[in-house]
Amino acid sequence: MTEQSIALQFTSVSFSYPALQVLEDVSFHFHTGEFIALVGPNGSGKTTLLKLILGLEQPQAGTISLLGQSPKKSSSLIGYVPQHASYDPTFPITVEEVVRMGLVESMKRGQRKQELQQALWALQQVELAHLASRPYSDLSGGQRRRVLVARALCAKPSMLILDEPFAGLDPINIDLIRRLIEQLRQEGKTIVLSAHQMNLVEELCDRI
Repeated sequence: MTEQSIALQFTSVSFSYPALQVLEDVSFHFHTGEFIALVGPNGSGKTTLLKLILGLEQPQAGTISLLGQSPKKSSSLIGYVPQHASYDPTFPITVEEVVRMGLVESMKRGQRKQELQQALWALQQVELAHLASRPYSDLSGGQRRRVLVARALCAKPSMLILDEPFAGLDPINIDLIRRLIEQLRQEGKTIVLSAHQMNLVEELCDRI
């Protein structure tokens, strides 16, 4: 493989919280277009590793290269679906407005029409375009998770990172997200997904 085909590389990375060593001398890499799953029980460090990839945390030792740059410089090229997204249910925001938040870094002022088109396209991918004008607080937990996937897809990122996307979902929403991930994989999207259940990802991904 050429250097240009490496999407993510950890080299001798170590990270600790004040009272807990999470990663020690970790090295690995994967390539553009691969679907990688991080599998382990709750508390095993999956979310911490994703935060390092996203540049939300900094390693105490070692280096991280993401799409040929530091994680912070590559952040606008990454779509991220968090495991938990806190929100104020009394705040009046629509589904479409939540999805448009994924365009904050990629759009210039005065491009509202294009923003709307991309938001509706992203909602179509998760089969929720018919709820674009619905208050976000009115949605079920599974629908809100799908809206967050749409938000991550809205800017058409080079890489998609999903933290426990199936956690707490009913079988219908699990199946829909699985089908969407499989479609993105077939399109050549680079995907990193964390999960604590092997059976949900082993048939989808390239490596675990």
